[in-house]
Amino acid sequence: MRLLIVKTSSMGDVVHALPVVADVLRHDPTVAIDWLVEAGYAAIPQLHPGVKRVLPMSWRKWRGALTSAATWKAMRELKAELQRDPYDLVLDLQGLVKSALWARQARGPVAGYDRKSAREPLAAWAYARHATVPKDLHAVQRCRLLAAAHLGYPAPKEPPDFGLRPPAPGWGPKAPYAVLIPNASRKEKRWPERHWVAVGKRLRERGLLPIVLWGTDDEQTLAERIAADCEGDVPPFMRVGEMAAVLGGARQVVGLDTGFTHLAAALGRPTLGIYCDHEPGLAGITGPGRVASIGGKWQVPSRNDVLALVEQQLR
Repeated sequence: MRLLIVKTSSMGDVVHALPVVADVLRHDPTVAIDWLVEAGYAAIPQLHPGVKRVLPMSWRKWRGALTSAATWKAMRELKAELQRDPYDLVLDLQGLVKSALWARQARGPVAGYDRKSAREPLAAWAYARHATVPKDLHAVQRCRLLAAAHLGYPAPKEPPDFGLRPPAPGWGPKAPYAVLIPNASRKEKRWPERHWVAVGKRLRERGLLPIVLWGTDDEQTLAERIAADCEGDVPPFMRVGEMAAVLGGARQVVGLDTGFTHLAAALGRPTLGIYCDHEPGLAGITGPGRVASIGGKWQVPSRNDVLALVEQQLR
């Protein structure tokens, strides 16, 4: 059987879909699994040995240049790749109109959520097969239940197996280290800078070098300030795969509700997720290691509460 998983973005959503691969292969080890994903996150399914072929797309770039001939050429090339071989099933785990439309470009029956279950109900019109999955479940569980419904195996009872194999580290300190992830896509998600410095100092006291991650120029400035105040370090700019190697070697990770925090948890690292903008219930930190989520909508966690959780995880 040939299966195409469609889960294109964001990074955290891609991470949450990973346990489906282990579930499918546990049911039938002969299934060949491909994955359609945004190019920026392609390294994540590429780190899973159960994924045979990763098909990168650049919709976030293309949608801003739909009048460009180069954009249409790139989209035609992706469509040709999607239609190169037939699929027995195309499984849209995203439930959005954009993901449903791209799923329809592949050769094979498209399956997804029904109208009541999809994040965008209009997406359901693109599916030949539908399944009902409650919306009040964690994102990982929703993906697992949708796959089980369409592939005909019982709802999985085993803990989620993310299956990631981090690459060998390139950049990285020789001393034991922890990772801080203080940046997020929206300012509402952020936690006060002075609190990050306090966490970095506590990690220093416990014999761990704080490594402060960043992605943009503004984020680098903040990371450098935090690192300077807690005697930490700041890595050079890294792509997702390179960052996975750094996360995979960390003794402790403390981060906001961002893709890299979810990736660290999936890699089995002790991970604490700080939520300042919404409830963690449906997308809380999940992984095989010691993980925890703190905070919620209008509930910015205190420095002391975060430090207490860090101490618990370090023990």
